[in-house]
Amino acid sequence: MIMFFWGLSFAQESQAPKTFPLPSVDLKTIDGKSFNTKDIENEGKPIIICFFATWCKPCMVELKTIADVYDDWKDETGVKIYAVSIDDSRSSAKVSPLVHGNAWEYEVLLDENQDFKRALNVNDIPHTFILNGNKEVVWQHASYAPGVEKEYIETVKKLLEEK
Repeated sequence: MIMFFWGLSFAQESQAPKTFPLPSVDLKTIDGKSFNTKDIENEGKPIIICFFATWCKPCMVELKTIADVYDDWKDETGVKIYAVSIDDSRSSAKVSPLVHGNAWEYEVLLDENQDFKRALNVNDIPHTFILNGNKEVVWQHASYAPGVEKEYIETVKKLLEEK
């Protein structure tokens, strides 16, 4: 009986999420400039990376919801958001008008070849990653449900407390 509980405890511990460094991948800005993910930066403060596509309705809801609270989040925690579009070269021209039309203040990057998406093993969008001040992925979430953005900011606050 004791062995059973020990094994269960061990199994749960081994399933704990692991931190890992952000991979280095070449992307583009919405202005068409080259950008490498190693240049994602927030002066040692947490970073949120949201993968989206212009055709993804849940992605649009998530990014619009976060846009409503982003100024408060920045003031409270200093968090910075990077939105990464996985639209291919045929549909990526829609990204800039979408961003400007919604007045999103996010840093927006284009992953037209989906290299960054593959490097982070993103299968479904929206997919959100939270990085600590060392640019290590410490938390991730796939899909969107109303209210999940509260988890994002709570995770960011916990990172700041641990610092």
